[in-house]
Amino acid sequence: DLERFLQMTEPGQAEALSRQGHKLLKRVENFPKPVVAAIHGAALGGGCEVALACHYRIASDDPKTVLGQPEVKLGLLPGGGGTQRLPRLVGVRRALDIMLTGKNIYPKPARRMGLVDDLIHPYGLLEAAKAAALRLAEQPLKRKKKMPLAMRLLESNPVSRRLIYQKALQMVLKQTQGNYPAPLRIIECVEAGMEKGEKAGYEAEAKKFDQLMLTPHCKELIRLFFAMNEKKKNPLQDKARPVQRLAVLGAGLMGAGIAEVSINQGLQVLLKDIEYDAVGRGEKAIWQTLDKKARRRIISRFERDRIFSRLTGVIDFSGFGKTELVIEAVFEDMDLKRRVLAEVEANTTAECIFASNTSSLPIGQIAARAKRPQQIIGMHYFSPVPKMPLLEIIVTDQTADWVVATAIGVGIRQGKTCIVVHDGPGFYTTRILAPLMNEALLLLQEGAAIESVDRAMQRFGFPVGPITLMDEVGIDVAAHVTRVLAPFFAERGLQPNPVVQELFQENYFGRKNGRGFYRYGSSGKKGKRKKEVNLEIYRFFGGPDRKAIPVPEIQERISLVMLNEAARCLQEGILQSPRDGDLGAVLGLGFPPFLGGPFRYVDRLGAGAVVDKLAAMQQKHGDRFAAAEILLEMRQQGKRFYNE
Repeated sequence: DLERFLQMTEPGQAEALSRQGHKLLKRVENFPKPVVAAIHGAALGGGCEVALACHYRIASDDPKTVLGQPEVKLGLLPGGGGTQRLPRLVGVRRALDIMLTGKNIYPKPARRMGLVDDLIHPYGLLEAAKAAALRLAEQPLKRKKKMPLAMRLLESNPVSRRLIYQKALQMVLKQTQGNYPAPLRIIECVEAGMEKGEKAGYEAEAKKFDQLMLTPHCKELIRLFFAMNEKKKNPLQDKARPVQRLAVLGAGLMGAGIAEVSINQGLQVLLKDIEYDAVGRGEKAIWQTLDKKARRRIISRFERDRIFSRLTGVIDFSGFGKTELVIEAVFEDMDLKRRVLAEVEANTTAECIFASNTSSLPIGQIAARAKRPQQIIGMHYFSPVPKMPLLEIIVTDQTADWVVATAIGVGIRQGKTCIVVHDGPGFYTTRILAPLMNEALLLLQEGAAIESVDRAMQRFGFPVGPITLMDEVGIDVAAHVTRVLAPFFAERGLQPNPVVQELFQENYFGRKNGRGFYRYGSSGKKGKRKKEVNLEIYRFFGGPDRKAIPVPEIQERISLVMLNEAARCLQEGILQSPRDGDLGAVLGLGFPPFLGGPFRYVDRLGAGAVVDKLAAMQQKHGDRFAAAEILLEMRQQGKRFYNE
């Protein structure tokens, strides 16, 4: 009960809960008669710990069946004995991998590693579980660890096991920059149990579970989880219209990704491009992803073929008359998008919705010449589409309620967390990203080193630094976005940095052409591209001589411009709520989840403290740090964005 977790604010409360769980599951583990876990659907967290305490585990081979210990994603560790039972069952290395990533383990991999003992079709699950219990009553199971010989030897003694703990620690510190305490505590609990005995392991688990429960990281991650869960329900469900057939225009990376997440959820999809080669490349990318899942036995080959059969590649508008929704994912050019919209309206029914997957072009301008402007909406997906959880839905003053409701419904079905924002240059996510990127470039012009800026923001909690992100997104894309947003920011007296346009004109595109702020060359290892700072690019930033700018200054400048712009978006009605703003920044842009999002972070610091920091920055660096009116009012009135 995560609500109960949020109410735990006193030391010892969570420890008592953990000990209670230990006692209960020990009764199951030590029960004289065989206890069989029959698993169908999700056995995650506490559910997985209950299964681990049983004497035998049999799972259905249904794709909906998953096991795992995702507590780390909530800033916690498995507090019901998971850190002790899992390593003994599947091995230390595999157990740490499961607990430190929080990933789902599907039925066939679960059986291969020994996490479950047997698999069966869902309809035979109960009878098979009963039969297993009767067999165990006659003859107890002698379970052998399903581990390769090399792994078994590595885990067979304390000296080599210490290497596993050290490697896990190095990986965690590299990936989290020390911002998340939970992974470190998980390693400590596993080590305590394996090296000092089960009793010491359970003792460590209870105490460290309690320590983690009291951290702000845990509270923010739980609140974020609640916010994401809220978005799984469509608030406008009664107005939504059914969608079974949709079309995607553009078979590139974005279009193919949108098509993939759609066919995976049972939707029939037309994937259109201007030539068969382009369509074929999009289809091939989707097939390779499905085939990889089949080879890893996450889905069957039959399921792979069934999903892929929902996709039809086309180069004309035949079949568009039966589509309820068309999602356009063509190049970010206003004239092109308007032309595509006119073609779609001429080849679809009067009830068809047109959605533009744009990151910056105002939807109102795209719809300016539309026959049915009330059916035009923005659906801004993030790359890579199958992995990125956010969908930013953009509405204009003319967009019909049923269109918004239907778009939300499709987004939820595609597995996305949807936020609805009002139309405007850059909407929400691109708009708050622009000043962040701009500040990073200004720091380079002041003499900061590329890797220093990136490292500073990774230490702050972002998954990648802003300079790396610009390379990943594409300097060409950044140049386009800068052009679109320039007039908007100019109205506030803020001039965008011209260096992005210069880089674009000099053929610096980032990772996509191997030339950006970093150089990307092949290392030969599985064709992986090696990354190193591109020293040539410093000629655009005053020359090769770099100076040390303090890490806290880099972090404050870059984070404050983002927080301030997010507050403006709420003030102007672009955002519907602070919660949407937090979800958008965390899920779309990688804002540190343990800080809860820009609005939660302002609440943690206090609006007054944020205004003071902005005033100091404004005095030193200029009016781009002028505090948003909403922050000034909050400071004056002693208000917060959230009441809880």
